[in-house]
This record gives sequence, structure tokens and C-alpha cells, in this order.
Amino acid sequence: MNTQNRKVAFANSLISDSLERLNTGSFEERKLYELINIAMDNMLQDPFRYTKIQREKWPREYVVKYNITNLWKYNLPNGWRLIYTIRGSEVEIISVILEWFSHKEYERKFGY
Repeated sequence: MNTQNRKVAFANSLISDSLERLNTGSFEERKLYELINIAMDNMLQDPFRYTKIQREKWPREYVVKYNITNLWKYNLPNGWRLIYTIRGSEVEIISVILEWFSHKEYERKFGY
């Protein structure tokens, strides 16, 4: 499958707005913005390349709020984590970004 059949989207406008705010923030926030954009480009190439999270570890919030059927983690530099789900069909694959957070916040949310 070529990348024309792949897209990256956000679960809602609050998440996309948060990303845009990073681009106008502190140096660290702008760097995180760049890293997330690189991750999005990489997810267009192969969204299945990253870490699939086992169902029993899914936060209930994601199941209720986003009705997910799969959950993936993209490890960003400096301990940041990007969480996404994959939707679509054999014709089109959409990586839907749910959120990103520090490793500490990730551990707290996933109970590690």
C-alpha cells in the first residue's frame, strides 16, 4: 500500500489545537511540535511499525471516549509518548492521534 492511502488525523479539534499551540510556545514546546510532526510523517509511511499496546492495558477512557479497537504507542525522544489508534479499511488507513504526554504521565495513565 502506498502512502496516498494513508492519513494522520486527530481524535478531536482540542488535540489539533494543542499541537498548534506547541509551535508558538517555549523552545521545548516547539521542539516537541517538531518531533510530533516527524512522528506523523513516519506514521504515514508505516503506522503498524510502532508498539501495539495490549488490550488489557488500555485506559478505559480511550474505549469509552474514542471507541477504539486497537491502540498504539510511538516513542518520541526525551521520554515523550504519542498514543494513537488506527482506523480505516483495506483501501485507506487513518492513524488517529489521541494524545501525547511525558513518560511519567504515560506510566500514570497506563498503570506502570
